[in-house]
Amino acid sequence: MQDDISAAHQGQQHPVSLYLKVWGLLFLLSAMSYLVDYMHVQGIVRWTLIILFMLLKAGLILSIFMHLAWERLSLIYAILVPPLVLLVLVRIMTIEANYAFWTRAIFLGGGG
Repeated sequence: MQDDISAAHQGQQHPVSLYLKVWGLLFLLSAMSYLVDYMHVQGIVRWTLIILFMLLKAGLILSIFMHLAWERLSLIYAILVPPLVLLVLVRIMTIEANYAFWTRAIFLGGGG
């Protein structure tokens, strides 16, 4: 029983090769993000690619380097759900702000 408790307190040991693979993947994603600018990609494709690479890198960092991949699901939800809820609320406020602006522009003549 005592051995089980002491083993649980020591934590997990992850192979160094896992971290090296993740570093390599992060380097590759960063290079691809740089190539988007280097190849002068413009418009919505540019921003979609940049945000996609950014989210992939953030997900790798969270899951491997911050050890979220080995945590309980409740802890993952406690960390990831609040920012996602904030993004939804920001989107709702943006829709409401556009509605208020265009309502004023239509009915008050000019919106300002």
